[in-house]
Amino acid sequence: MFSKNIQNLKTSPVRELIPYSKKAKEMGIDIIHLNIGQPDLETPKEFFKAISHFKEETIAYSDSSGRKELIESIKKYYANLGMDYLNEEILITAGGSEALLFTLMTLFNEGEEVLIPEPYYANYNSFFAMLGIKVVGIPTKFEENFKLPSKEIIETLVTEKTRAIMFSNPGNPTGSVYSREELLMLNEISKERDIFLISDEVYREFIYDGKDTVSCGTFVDNLERIILIDSISKRFSTCGARVGTILNKNKEFMSYILKLCQSRLSISTLDMIGAEALYRCKDKSYYNAVNKKYTERRDFLFEGLKNIEGIVLNKPEGAFYCIVQLPVEDATEFSKWLLGEFSYENYTVMLTPAKGFYQREELGLNKVRISYALDLDILEKAVKIIKLGLQKYNKK
Repeated sequence: MFSKNIQNLKTSPVRELIPYSKKAKEMGIDIIHLNIGQPDLETPKEFFKAISHFKEETIAYSDSSGRKELIESIKKYYANLGMDYLNEEILITAGGSEALLFTLMTLFNEGEEVLIPEPYYANYNSFFAMLGIKVVGIPTKFEENFKLPSKEIIETLVTEKTRAIMFSNPGNPTGSVYSREELLMLNEISKERDIFLISDEVYREFIYDGKDTVSCGTFVDNLERIILIDSISKRFSTCGARVGTILNKNKEFMSYILKLCQSRLSISTLDMIGAEALYRCKDKSYYNAVNKKYTERRDFLFEGLKNIEGIVLNKPEGAFYCIVQLPVEDATEFSKWLLGEFSYENYTVMLTPAKGFYQREELGLNKVRISYALDLDILEKAVKIIKLGLQKYNKK
């Protein structure tokens, strides 16, 4: 009765934990959500101020490609990063998710292949399933902080059905940051094999320890094949304002994306007005304050977890996630147990089992993803719960 693609749609890795979280809440247990990449930091006031100054009597459709004022603001933002995009090379979407969906719809026929380093953001799987795209995982190693393998290994995965290499940098769920050398290697493969590079850069501003972030948009020898995906959600703590961006210099590709934009008419006018103000803001103090806070949280979480017997993790280099290897056989069962049978001072934690981020689920069986987009006092309690929970769980 229903399409095979929709029946093959994978659910979020936390989906099977929801009944357990409901049970905990019904019992009056407070849950610390280490499973959600939702920044808790204050959205810049410029966003709300701009919307409050909107004086039109009717909220009309905006241009399908996005408000020209917003596109101009984004163009200047990228120019400040050393990237030169024209207005027609920038299209506004309903968040980064729509940008990715439209990109995949434009590039792939059913049965064609995308190369993607694993582990990768699990929600990508929804798009792959909807469109019948075959995922070919590029193997990375937990012990090497998920750095890319050699060019020779990646090239063995390229077939006549490969249409693109897709990745996020900084990485969700890994917190790793690809070096310039790694990205140049992918750029070489893209050129030599004539395949696209889809670079999801929504965490671009969140880089720690003085590392240098590199955007694929600076590789001027291959810009027609390089598709940048961006969003205001994480950068400005505005996940509920659905404003994303596709940037590319391939005129034919962008003409097809525009058709998709026209098919859904337009995105929220008010969200775009708020986004314009965010991109126009020249004060870098917001980025600096956010990075300082996330660095403090990362350092606290890393030090706290690494001192728990049996836990192994890498120090995240960017974004606000980390993959944590637990001293258990099955991290999903442990996560369910935490929600259903354990609490400390009337609190428990909700983790994200990492198996859902892998094509080969066994690689993530004893791992979880943790988001540290929470205050230090909450993270302190969460670390305590994980420590005590592991001690009790492993004595069963």
